[in-house]
Amino acid sequence: MTGTGAARRAVEWLVSAAPDPDACRWDWERNPHSVTLLPAGRLWDVLIVPGRLGYPTLDVLTRCVDRPGPVLADFGDARMGFFVPPGTTTRWLGTGVRAAGRGTWIVVPYPGRVTGTVRWLIPPDGTGTLNDSVVLELAMHEAAARLARPTDG
Repeated sequence: MTGTGAARRAVEWLVSAAPDPDACRWDWERNPHSVTLLPAGRLWDVLIVPGRLGYPTLDVLTRCVDRPGPVLADFGDARMGFFVPPGTTTRWLGTGVRAAGRGTWIVVPYPGRVTGTVRWLIPPDGTGTLNDSVVLELAMHEAAARLARPTDG
């Protein structure tokens, strides 16, 4: 994320999901290297995929759209979270994909800052852009097919 204006817009968008946006913003301003818990299901749902599938999916996704929506990864690269429109998780069927929707909480770092637990691969842009769930599903299928192909060697 470049520029403080973009980071500010991203922070405002993220904290608008919090039960107490002012408290969330204040916590981040006090310690921008911390994480916060934000509820899923209001502004976004999150599809959580194993990193082994997530990175190839992100590769396909970035070739299909100009700018993907927000994507998180843990520092062990074991899991990635793709932010999708709210309600997506109520319809999602996918082996090995965990869904975080209404009633769940997501660990979220300050946009553009590195924390010890989770980081943005694609930070939010502050406009509410999310990953299109249909395009994301197609990208997952293509990525899974690539992973399943035998390699020469």
